[in-house]
Amino acid sequence: MIYVFRQFELDTDRMTLRADGAAIAVEPQVFALLRLLIENRDRMVGKDEIVEKVWNGRIISDAAIASRIKSARQAIGDDGRAQALIRTVHGMGFSFVAEVTTRLAISIGASTDIAKLEPVLDSRPSIAVLPFTLVGSVETEFPIAEALPHDLIAGLSRLRWLFVIARGSSFRFRAEQATLENVRQKLGVRYCLTGSVEVLGKALAISVELSDTQDRGVIWSERFRADIGAVHEIRDLIINAVTSAVEVRIPLHEAGRALLQSPSNLDAWSSYHLGLHHMYRFNKADNETATSLFERAVALEPKFARAYAGLSFTHFQSAFLRYVNDPEAARLAEHYASMSLERDPLDPFGHFTMGRAYWLRGELETSLPWLERANDLNPNYAQAKYSRGWTEALIGDVDASRANIDEALALSPLDPLAYAMRGVNALSHLTRDEPALAAEWAERAASTPGAHAFIEMIAAVAHALQGSDARARAWAESARRRAEHLDKADFLRAFPFRDGPTRARISATLDRLGF
Repeated sequence: MIYVFRQFELDTDRMTLRADGAAIAVEPQVFALLRLLIENRDRMVGKDEIVEKVWNGRIISDAAIASRIKSARQAIGDDGRAQALIRTVHGMGFSFVAEVTTRLAISIGASTDIAKLEPVLDSRPSIAVLPFTLVGSVETEFPIAEALPHDLIAGLSRLRWLFVIARGSSFRFRAEQATLENVRQKLGVRYCLTGSVEVLGKALAISVELSDTQDRGVIWSERFRADIGAVHEIRDLIINAVTSAVEVRIPLHEAGRALLQSPSNLDAWSSYHLGLHHMYRFNKADNETATSLFERAVALEPKFARAYAGLSFTHFQSAFLRYVNDPEAARLAEHYASMSLERDPLDPFGHFTMGRAYWLRGELETSLPWLERANDLNPNYAQAKYSRGWTEALIGDVDASRANIDEALALSPLDPLAYAMRGVNALSHLTRDEPALAAEWAERAASTPGAHAFIEMIAAVAHALQGSDARARAWAESARRRAEHLDKADFLRAFPFRDGPTRARISATLDRLGF
């Protein structure tokens, strides 16, 4: 449904607020608040109902509600004095008082014949999921060979950077009959997901394979086994595993393809994926290269939301690791996240980068709704779960932090941010004053590829608190060699622990280590 008032449109299907057709970046809670007020514009909405619907019943202060109301008013050109759109009923709640009309969001589709299929004309990496092959006989109807690929199409469609062929076209191919060349020619896709379901008595085995249709190489494959009675449980496991594998493996594969191209021939998507390749190396030189590649991508394709999110990530990295001593980097991290969301408000990468941009301000509570929204859009987005865990660890919600980190590591054990996920577990144990466990996780984090100097500083602190002075000195010296400009103030700025005793304990340890 689209709600229209003045020059604004609130699109509940695309979760977008637009002014004169241009998207406006608003926090997920602000959008939810506007939707609640507009959908109930015939009455006053009380504060208790706002807390229940927008904050899911959490304990929220009146100041937090007032802050979101102020943000909602600013987004639609209203203010507390005029109250032309949102009116305050003092001590009770709020009413939406502007005139509103509605219209349905319309999507257009068409059926196709396999002989007339034309290749897709989209620059994004593209994939077709074919119906699986059913091997073996079953006594009753057993639709998993088609039901599971159908669910995978829905799950992969959450990945906004990936063009997923609709079921109506991809299901015209049968995995046992189709060749990768035929799928590429007819559907124009770079990737194809195939599989088989084997039923042997009461045992069930499902194999899944992700292939490159151009060189016909296998990028990833996995085999799952379960009792036939556990079909629903294994279904969820496979959807999570495939979505997470595609989220990591295709960008890595795209980066590998881009490395083989001449720099003058890089298109927008190749530039973007090669940018990711450099971005995840976490050093100043590669970060600058990544920034240049993302800038090239948006110059070639100005509506490329993910490339703007990539720019937000590299500027965040510059500010977080203090590659540059310039507050402009933090501003640019938020600016490019906003530009990404303006171009695609449903891309979880944009919400992820916006949430992380608030870390640079120390506004941890404000970052959480953005990160939660990223996981609402893609429940299998491991990096968003990790970032939620990072925020929760520093706030002091250790149980929630560990649950998110455990899930992130399960979803993406080879993630480029796996070192950071392990580092967050170390932080959570530091918060609980459990130095032995903190040292164990910090050692694993600092030894994981990609780990930067801050992770080594966490390892130094954890080992020092445990009493392992030799390991503490070794990690401290390594951190200083890699980033001699980083000191205690930088560390405490990057990790703004809410708990005073924890912060004091870490600060004293950093002093002792010479930071």
